[in-house]
Amino acid sequence: MPIVISDAIFKKVTESHKVSLREIEQCFDNKEGGLLKDTREKNQTTPPTLWFLALTNKSRLLKVVFVQVDDDIIIKTAYDANEDEIRIYRKYAM
Repeated sequence: MPIVISDAIFKKVTESHKVSLREIEQCFDNKEGGLLKDTREKNQTTPPTLWFLALTNKSRLLKVVFVQVDDDIIIKTAYDANEDEIRIYRKYAM
């Protein structure tokens, strides 16, 4: 499935979070656990916002947040996973 990222999100992810598009692609390739749906009220979307944690090829653990529309994966953000996200992911997606 093609990965789609808007110019604004690309700028935020690359400049603020120092995450490259290639690293996001690697996370999709390296994903081992399931997907979690973001159920927080302020993040409710149609289709639902999904996320997962995965390692890049250089062992950087990223949280990747996206929505899937038809065959496109639309990136909402990607950044280094924090301890709370790691705990939640291990509990509910592994």
